[in-house]
Amino acid sequence: MSRLIVVSNRVTAPESRTRGPAGGLAVAGSAALREYSGFWFGWSGRTTETFTGEIERRLADDVTVMTIDLEEADFQEYYNGYANAALWPLFHYRIDLTADDRSYGEGYERVNRRFAETLAPLIQPDDLVWIHDYHLIPLGRELRRQGVTNPIGFFLHIPWPAPQLFTTLPRHQQLVAAMFDYDLVGFQTAECVAAFEAYVLDEAGGRRDGARLSAFGRSLRADAFPIGLDTPDFLALGRSPDAERACDRMRAHGVFRQLIVGVDRLDYSKGLPERLLGFERYLQDHPEMVRKVLYLQIAPSSREGVEAYQTLRANVLALGGRINAAWAEMDHAPMLCVNRNYSRAELAGIYRAARIGLVTPLRDGMNLVAKEYVAAQDPADPGVLVLSRFAGAARQMTDALIVNPYAPEELADALHAALAMPLAERVRRWEAMMDGVVRDDVRTWRDRFVAALEAASERPVSERQTPAAPRFAARSPRPDAIDSAGAYELRSGPGSAASAPGWRPTALG
Repeated sequence: MSRLIVVSNRVTAPESRTRGPAGGLAVAGSAALREYSGFWFGWSGRTTETFTGEIERRLADDVTVMTIDLEEADFQEYYNGYANAALWPLFHYRIDLTADDRSYGEGYERVNRRFAETLAPLIQPDDLVWIHDYHLIPLGRELRRQGVTNPIGFFLHIPWPAPQLFTTLPRHQQLVAAMFDYDLVGFQTAECVAAFEAYVLDEAGGRRDGARLSAFGRSLRADAFPIGLDTPDFLALGRSPDAERACDRMRAHGVFRQLIVGVDRLDYSKGLPERLLGFERYLQDHPEMVRKVLYLQIAPSSREGVEAYQTLRANVLALGGRINAAWAEMDHAPMLCVNRNYSRAELAGIYRAARIGLVTPLRDGMNLVAKEYVAAQDPADPGVLVLSRFAGAARQMTDALIVNPYAPEELADALHAALAMPLAERVRRWEAMMDGVVRDDVRTWRDRFVAALEAASERPVSERQTPAAPRFAARSPRPDAIDSAGAYELRSGPGSAASAPGWRPTALG
């Protein structure tokens, strides 16, 4: 059996996977390797004065992990710079927040090359290589330049933007050309696949050959692989003492009130200001409910050194203060905003106590919080999921109340409908969503992707060999700068389930 090599920007420590809301990579990393031999490779999270390429090897959660340290300049230019100041906002449809700089592109390219130079000697002839997320889009190309001819797949955990938005990115065509050194490119939804294909066909002059897309002298397969929870693991967390205590605590705090909960990293893609405006509109429309509801928003900070995030935090706190100033009394406040992390076990208990799970991002690749909320519910008396139509999860979880997060009146109406929903309808909707959470879990996602990678890799080895070439330029290429092999005439540079109690999934046969 082939080894599976998982590569991500950051290797997430086992203990951190028990904290905070679920992220796709945090859930996927160890689950992807649990039944495969192989290892997980990535950045350690530490910086060093000079890059050495030295690899730290350790065993964590029964998974072999191999990590490298990066220089401080690498972190600033590659991670804070190109990945999170250019790609992250653009891919989440916030071109107003997109920043680019010559050094960002240089750092992004340099780190991807360093990953490849360090990883390539570890790869054996029969290995499958699975690279994750926007930080490492060029890594497949850099591995090919190191002589790696193994099957290499790439999975994007965040959305892929529409072509009209993607073309606002300087050097957008180089980035897509680099993706054609993968055998398989996976996205969260069919909508993202369609956006990628539209770019390849309309902007890159590519074509579709059966199941494959061809451009830049190479071909790949692109498909949707919606990620799921490690459902048995999360269900076990939901039965833990920490979960029970958190559930009891929230029910005691919210006695005589219905709890509405939102759990999101403090990020502009999550739509927190828009969500608060929707809740404010609900209180305005239904003043009789002011003392009958409690909205708890858990929003741990992230990227606190970035100005856009500082502005967001101030905006969220100001809106929360405005709502409580208008509606609070000496013995009651309609909302709480908590700026800290809770363990996933505690979150499971909080979800279970909540009548409404409010998951309304402005744009999200999948959003596993929606699935965690459903998995945490009491089958006899489940809550209602209110879900943004712009979350990838909305394509699967159609029995949620689907809303437009930009429309406060629509969100207010959904809150009213959810709180008034009869038990029989809540159970019916929950059972349909829980079937999907159990069936389409992280293991299904992993096995589908690995099987597709093995099938997609059946192409001539010559197509998987990319000669060393100049690095990304700091400017967009001229239309005539692309040769038939997809190389660019650019600047060169130095260096190279167990189920919940009483739950029986009905869709598993």
